[in-house]
Amino acid sequence: MARATARHILVSDEATCEQLKQQITGGADFAALAKEHSSCPSGRQGGDLGEFGPGQMVPEFDQVVFNEAVNVVHGPVQTQFGYHLLEVTSRTE
Repeated sequence: MARATARHILVSDEATCEQLKQQITGGADFAALAKEHSSCPSGRQGGDLGEFGPGQMVPEFDQVVFNEAVNVVHGPVQTQFGYHLLEVTSRTE
């Protein structure tokens, strides 16, 4: 079964999410921005979500984590919790 590790930044609005993505694209540190801006408890660990399999996260996460490129920041991804920037850090099939 597929497994992945990922990290994310959760914010309440799309504009903030886009702004943070631009900062990361410009060279800002993902983990530092997660610690400063993420409203998810994982922000304290730089947004690290650990390892998980399909169905353990919300469907919008699964769509990105198990289908999109690794080591690329994806988003904004809207879920019931807000807007996320997602980075898949590893994936096995």
